[in-house]
Amino acid sequence: MTTSRPEKHTSGPRTGGAPATAPSPGSARTLAEELRGRPDDSLAGLLRARPDLLNPVPGDLTQLATRAGTRASVVRALERLDRFTLQVAEALAVAPDPCPYATLDALMGGDAPEDPRIAAELPRAVAALRDQALVWGGEDRLRLVRTVRELLAPSPAHPSPTGLGPSVAEATAGMSPGRVQQIIAAAGLPATHDPVTAVAALTELFEDRARMSELLDTAPAEATAVLGRLVWGPPYGTVTAEPAAHLRWLLDRGLLLSAGPGSVLLPREVALHLRAGRAHRYPEPVAPELAPVTEHSPRVVDATAAGQAFTALTTVEDLLKGWETGGPLVLRAGGLSVRDLKRTAAALDTTEQAAAFWTELAYAAGLLASDGEVDERYAPTPAYDDWLLLPAEQRWTRLATAWLASTRTAGPVGGRDAKARTLAALGPDLDRAPAPEVRHRVLALLATLPAGGSVTPETLLRRLHWERPPRGTVTGGQAGAAQAAAPGTRPPTAAAPGPQPHVSHDDLRSRLALWTLTEAEMLGVTNRGALTDHGRALLGTEAGGGAETTPAPWRPAGEAELGAAATRAAARLAPLLPEPLDHVLLQADLTAVAPGPLRRPLAQTLGVLADIESKGGATVYRFTPGSVRRALDAGRTATDLKSFLTEHSRTPVPQPLSYLIDDVARRHGHLRVGAASSYVRCDDEAVLAEILADRRSAPLRPRRLAPTVLAAQVAPDALLDGLRAMGYAPAAESAEGDVVVTRADAHRTPPRTAPAPVPEGPPVPDPTLLGAAVRAIRAGDMASTAERRPTAAPAQASGGLPRTTSADTLATVQAAVLTGAAVWIGYVNAEGAASQRVIAPVRVEGGFVTAYDHTADEIRTYPLHRITGVAELVDDSV
Repeated sequence: MTTSRPEKHTSGPRTGGAPATAPSPGSARTLAEELRGRPDDSLAGLLRARPDLLNPVPGDLTQLATRAGTRASVVRALERLDRFTLQVAEALAVAPDPCPYATLDALMGGDAPEDPRIAAELPRAVAALRDQALVWGGEDRLRLVRTVRELLAPSPAHPSPTGLGPSVAEATAGMSPGRVQQIIAAAGLPATHDPVTAVAALTELFEDRARMSELLDTAPAEATAVLGRLVWGPPYGTVTAEPAAHLRWLLDRGLLLSAGPGSVLLPREVALHLRAGRAHRYPEPVAPELAPVTEHSPRVVDATAAGQAFTALTTVEDLLKGWETGGPLVLRAGGLSVRDLKRTAAALDTTEQAAAFWTELAYAAGLLASDGEVDERYAPTPAYDDWLLLPAEQRWTRLATAWLASTRTAGPVGGRDAKARTLAALGPDLDRAPAPEVRHRVLALLATLPAGGSVTPETLLRRLHWERPPRGTVTGGQAGAAQAAAPGTRPPTAAAPGPQPHVSHDDLRSRLALWTLTEAEMLGVTNRGALTDHGRALLGTEAGGGAETTPAPWRPAGEAELGAAATRAAARLAPLLPEPLDHVLLQADLTAVAPGPLRRPLAQTLGVLADIESKGGATVYRFTPGSVRRALDAGRTATDLKSFLTEHSRTPVPQPLSYLIDDVARRHGHLRVGAASSYVRCDDEAVLAEILADRRSAPLRPRRLAPTVLAAQVAPDALLDGLRAMGYAPAAESAEGDVVVTRADAHRTPPRTAPAPVPEGPPVPDPTLLGAAVRAIRAGDMASTAERRPTAAPAQASGGLPRTTSADTLATVQAAVLTGAAVWIGYVNAEGAASQRVIAPVRVEGGFVTAYDHTADEIRTYPLHRITGVAELVDDSV
């Protein structure tokens, strides 16, 4: 067809004529021939980009090409393309098959002056499709793999992602010859002898820009408006049984074709003319820029984030400390109940969503697990005790690396699963396989900014959507339900005037990215939206180091990489963390102020002696009779407590606090409780008489056994609680009459490992595996394609394996040992798997043949009874 863009080429994209057919059934073999011509590093790149092709390792290149064309593998590969590469694939799906590069260039750029960005990026996109075995053929005959075309090409029922519909030939496939002749006559074309040439003539008219413009100049204004509503898709509309005059004008000339009762469609050739030759409304050859950048002081960002990192450590400690004496029960279906999550949030003075994050973080780091008892509860693991002994910076890197690598996500907590069940924290349904990759990518994009720089979440999401378009994204046409308007028909939806500024948050990867930004701030990896210096070290990047436009396939870091990154991050974080203090400031109002983080022994003892009243930059502890009694129950004396406070306070011990300690200590242990069921012993008979006379003691059922002894019919711990509720301060007594030191026993689970991440598909293979796989595929391909000499009995088994008698097999192999020649064998292993191999026999004895296996590239021994047949190779074929 004639085009108005002669500077590119003189022939535009032809999409009419015969229907665009899929490649022939032999396309896999043709793709295999192209793969056969690739170097080893190119094959390794294909297997790295599409690791699902490696499971199991293909026997040869034909198997590899066939597997690369399966629907599941193709869908996974398309989902990992960037937006522009996907747009190029979509353009190829509506182009003729095969498609010259110049035609593809015209579909991407249209008739407007050539966009230098498209010209620069189109070769990269085509190369990416070719590298992933989605496109094959030379520059003059580009072909999509058949499955790719089936997924992206338009059909009479579903438009292309570009918004284009079927071609004229496809839309008129079931139309009567008489109706076709009526259309070409109304369009001003001469009659033909058969419908095939009539359709070809109509297609040629629609593809000729000059003749098409003349035809549309005669169209009613209402008809032009209808075409404008359908041009960017969807290309389908509805009409009544009696269409309006302007719709009848379009239908008569084939500018709208029938798609079924009451339905019409806009042919692809007409839409391309109205689009000025462009397949996509908004081609996006370049990734959206991360701008505007908000600048912050790097020192302020790092220092503030370090404070938040220390807060994260204390929060996790407080969580696990509260659960070590009586953790919450595990739900029958697994996870934490809503009530226990609320209690945890209240204890940590945070929101329920944040509490879910801290519990999931501790679980992912292996510090928290269920104990596996009959009444199953959550409790710290033995690894928690080891974690407490580490320096603060190493404890933080343990949490941060666990967060980066974990597939557990706290974001869905409180939501509903597919069966409308509430998702519980620590439950079994919180694994999201893409989470580690999304976290790394979000932080890697932040690492490309200058130190202290940040961008809005919307900007980040636009970049991520370009790199990995969400499923179901319409990359070219206008989404909506545009319909042909006419009196009595449903009104159309007008096309949007330009790209929509809003970024969808509905897809999983977008939600994961937003959760990542929030969690990174809570953990101290970022601050004010900017990546910190220790965060960069954790990723192994430098400030403003840049991120590739199309990132390489992500793979989890190995233990050595994680260890090195954690060491670097800890070294950069350590100078920023606050130094633990060894003192507090005692106040006259029975409080103590810790002006910063306290050393662990001081914090632990003070936590028993006083209750935490408030947290923040400074922690306020309050002394109460109950807290002092708690310290006395733990085995401390009044003298010990006063000495401890005097040693660790920068201010004198206030007189009210000294009086409080003495008063509680004087009454502590005045009463003794033992087991009788239980008893109360006291030297002061008047106190016992007071207890007996008090109506509140009735539930304890006390009775006097001696002037100084009362017996009760409840357990000793219940008696202790009852007397304390009455205002007394009893102490527990052992069988020997000594005061029992009551400490809450710290409960630990049996040794537990951290939960293993749930992978998203096959992992990216390492270089060693890639090299071995490429060698195996090459060797298998050599075995399957090696030229063989004809034999007297050429019968072969299914799958191409040779069939020879046992005597012929033995004779041929023995002859090969004498001549040093290589032979082609069919072999069935112990599992019943058949394969073809090229071997060079070295020795035959005892029913076994020892040979150099070209397929495995090593010396192997094969039982003769497992060799199905053998054939000699043509000279110099190996």
